[in-house]
Formats: sequence, C-alpha cells, structure tokens
Amino acid sequence: MSNSDKEMPYIIDKVTGNLAPHIGAEDNRQKAEELLLGEKGFSAADISVDHPVSVEVNGQDYASALDLLVFVDGKPVMVIKCAAGSLDSRQKEVIAAARVCIDPIPPIAASTDGSEWLLWDVKSGKQMGRGADSVPDKSRAGDILAAYTPEPLEGKALMRERLIFRSYDMDNVNVARKAY
Repeated sequence: MSNSDKEMPYIIDKVTGNLAPHIGAEDNRQKAEELLLGEKGFSAADISVDHPVSVEVNGQDYASALDLLVFVDGKPVMVIKCAAGSLDSRQKEVIAAARVCIDPIPPIAASTDGSEWLLWDVKSGKQMGRGADSVPDKSRAGDILAAYTPEPLEGKALMRERLIFRSYDMDNVNVARKAY
C-alpha cells in the first residue's frame, strides 16, 4: 500500500477550529494550544498556527511556517516549536526563527513536546525557564513585552541566523514528509 492509498487521519485544531492532519508533532501542538488557551489565558485571536514566514538566504527567498506564534495586543511575544524528542536540540532553530522571521523580534522562544517546555531569551539565547509553569500567562507575557527592546541583527550575524533557521527547518520538512 502506498502512502497515497492511506487515508490520512485528522483532528480539529483547538485554535483555528480547522481540520489538521494528525501526523508528526500535531498532538504536541494541540497540547501546547490547550495550555495557552486554558490556564495561560490567551485567546485564539492571540495565537497564529502555522504562521507563514519567508527569509532571504543567499539571494533566494525561503518560505516556511512557524508552529505557533503568540501575540499580546497584536505584538509578537513568543515563537513556539512543537516537536517530539529532545527539546534542547531545538534551541538554535527556534531562537533563529524568532530572530529572523518575525518583525518585531519577540522576546521568547520555546520548544515543547506538549508536556515538557523549554523557554529561551531571544536576545541572549539563554534558557529562561523549564516546564509548563515557566510559560508566561497573558498578563506576564505583556509585562515581558513591555520591558523588552528588540535588537535586530545585521550583516554576518543576520545571515548566520537565517542559515541556521533554514538548515534546521529544511531538515524538519524532510522528516515530516517521510513520516507519512
């Protein structure tokens, strides 16, 4: 039986209400959305699912999507990578995504498997929290955003972060295609 002969399972996305293919890390994303919408106090309007992004790398546009992008008062506050496996291995990818894909640059980058969470400060790249309790609620996220001044990258640093994002993201896309 070929992949095209299989019937793809779907689930209803908690943020959008749309059908989402039930493959890869989709369960992890749904758990993350549930936390954000529930105890963290964000609304569906505060969360962008599969947020489209495009970055220029070596003169070519590279288009992709971020798993989740969280906003407070219309301003980006947190990029979230939903994945299985080692969350530590997602640090460079999600920080690079926050630094080069979103304008203005959000202060928080996070990775989650739906249960465990790791959060990093986008400016310094240092870990700022571990576990669901470290995920800021909407009020705290607003306070973090108010005290934050984005520092856009330029020159070689900008190109390096774009290459990091594209390299990790291309690997994810290829793995996801093989999963089903």
